[in-house]
Amino acid sequence: MRLNKYIAGASVASRRKADELIFAGKVKVDGKVCREPGTDVAEGQRIIVEGREITPTVKKVYYVLNKPKGYITTTSDEKDRPTVMELVREVAERVFPVGRLDGPTTGLLIMTNDGDFAYKLTHPKHDILKTYRAYVSGVLSPQKLNRLRKGIDIGGYMTAPAHVELVKQAANSAIVEIRLSEGKNRQVRKMFAAVGCRVMELERTAIGGIYLGRLKQGHIRKITKTEIEMLLRE
Repeated sequence: MRLNKYIAGASVASRRKADELIFAGKVKVDGKVCREPGTDVAEGQRIIVEGREITPTVKKVYYVLNKPKGYITTTSDEKDRPTVMELVREVAERVFPVGRLDGPTTGLLIMTNDGDFAYKLTHPKHDILKTYRAYVSGVLSPQKLNRLRKGIDIGGYMTAPAHVELVKQAANSAIVEIRLSEGKNRQVRKMFAAVGCRVMELERTAIGGIYLGRLKQGHIRKITKTEIEMLLRE
């Protein structure tokens, strides 16, 4: 088995994150630092990641978490800020978050111990759609909406076309649904900033065919087998 897949299978991180750990020299195979993600490893070899010996996980688990504001989407934080791991303490298996939501953003976050599944959801080539509901300041004219839909420069990066629907326009604020397959850092906030609107609240409501529904903030639910199969087909 490839080293990065072995690490992902041990619920340490997604395969992409495993690659980063390997390149950073934080992985040892039989006592020696290994910087090649494609290195073949076999049963019985000793794999150390960031000083901790790991073993592959057998049972794969999948959860939806409704992330509240203020929680950091990571397994640990050097600044001792609250992380999403505090919200999944009831889960017996060691899980990790798939992708990221910034601190102020709420909503759907997938937690799993399946590195291959996480890779499928986060790699750009798979084009998994993410749906957000944004509460923004200002007036979104048809011209601004078209700019958001066609792609917009967010500071050296041109976004791909996105589905953008104006749900409600008030005097000085609006509710907008936006659906996109990309996931650049703070992308939705930067897109609205580029048309002169500030995002006041942002919630992710769906990933592919998995929806947040009525799940309360801070709570989790298991992802159904049907939902998993549907995501893997997308």
